[in-house]
Amino acid sequence: MSRADLEKQPQDVAAMFDGVAEKYDVTNDVLSLGQTRLWRKAVARALDVRAGERVLDLGAGTGTSSLPFAAAGAQVVPCDFSLGMLAHGKKRHPHLALTAGDATRLPFGDGVFDAVTISFALRNVQDADAALREMRRVARPGGRLVICEFSHPTYGPFRKVYTEYLMRALPPVATAVSSNPDAYVYLAESIRAWPDQRALAGRLQKAGWSSVAWRNLSGGIVALHRGVNA
Repeated sequence: MSRADLEKQPQDVAAMFDGVAEKYDVTNDVLSLGQTRLWRKAVARALDVRAGERVLDLGAGTGTSSLPFAAAGAQVVPCDFSLGMLAHGKKRHPHLALTAGDATRLPFGDGVFDAVTISFALRNVQDADAALREMRRVARPGGRLVICEFSHPTYGPFRKVYTEYLMRALPPVATAVSSNPDAYVYLAESIRAWPDQRALAGRLQKAGWSSVAWRNLSGGIVALHRGVNA
């Protein structure tokens, strides 16, 4: 099976996710020690969608991350560039409007969404800054953005332990539960290479988002970044 590298060629990343689609959600629950469910709830609270709003859930994979928005009565569009992930998602959640799309060239008009969110996928985009601009383009004036992404633990000793887990413990665990363990070696590398909380906030501001702020989850393993299309 395929694994991507840190150059993040789109076809390589898509093929890699195609290969892990079947067990992706289960594997994430195991590797995160169940934290993914808590992080999803935090995203739903931060985005605070209302019935009737149009929500773009970018990098949605199988669509699991879109379920809280649909339950709130929003018109959610789960979007991903991995056709394998979308195919598995359609089997599990046939009521969702799963859509194929590239984060740097979204197949939507200007200003059509009330809210945009992306969880654990921005770091897999080859040009994350272009994706941030595209998300702003498809958000209406006043539209909200929430990004949930792995980040940098704030406590030094814990950061060292966490880094050791990523590079030493994660691959053996992935071997036991994943259909493509090499993909999780890439994912560990991509997490280590990703900018910290303040640097990502600066990139949001550079892309034109206003009122940018962030909140750490799980000691900074994950951070929620927020912005408004002013």
